[in-house]
Amino acid sequence: MLLRLRVTLPDRPGALGQVARTLGVSGADIVQVVVLERMGGRAVDDFTVVWPGSNRLERLRAGLGAIPGVHVDGIWRAIGAPTTSGHDAELLGQLAANPADGLATLVDAVPGLLAADWAAAVVVPADWAARAGSAPGAAPAVACASWRAPEPPVLPEVTPLRARPLDGPQGMRYAVAPFGRAGLVLVTARGAGEELPAAAFHISEVDRLAQLVRAAAMILGDRLDLVSAPPVSA
Repeated sequence: MLLRLRVTLPDRPGALGQVARTLGVSGADIVQVVVLERMGGRAVDDFTVVWPGSNRLERLRAGLGAIPGVHVDGIWRAIGAPTTSGHDAELLGQLAANPADGLATLVDAVPGLLAADWAAAVVVPADWAARAGSAPGAAPAVACASWRAPEPPVLPEVTPLRARPLDGPQGMRYAVAPFGRAGLVLVTARGAGEELPAAAFHISEVDRLAQLVRAAAMILGDRLDLVSAPPVSA
């Protein structure tokens, strides 16, 4: 199976090599390494690996934990081949070529871009500020969701203010980004299993999501206002 591991490690020569050797000894075949952050003598790296299903993850965690200064932030299943920011321009080109299906195209693509399980475009009620924390009924409406999304999607407390990461119950991790039109917000999520605690969305991932959503809003324009409009009763 394909796994994504997020590891914090010392930003010094040889540290990355130690992690890579440990992954190999544990049985992992490294497919991709992405540096998310380098600051204050520390680095945060994402490793995408092919992991033999028969191997226990405890062996992998123990091996990485034995390296001085290394911390495993999360391990979760990856869906499909890993993608980098070079795919973002291709996705935006698809939106521009077929804006009628642009929102659905964006929602379907985001999980693969950000190593997430699913995504959804939701419409936050116009009076969300007054209703926040009040009686039930203030939940956002799902405009469209990716094919792996649960029915219905389990959503965090969404407000259309700014892009940010959120934590949910049972180890769920979310990232949200507003389109800036009529309360429309894109939500993407990573689930967690007993042996696979997903890492929170890193600020670089949230920024990438926000940039995609802002660009999509410019491409799709007034079409988003039509998506955000409530359905007309018969």
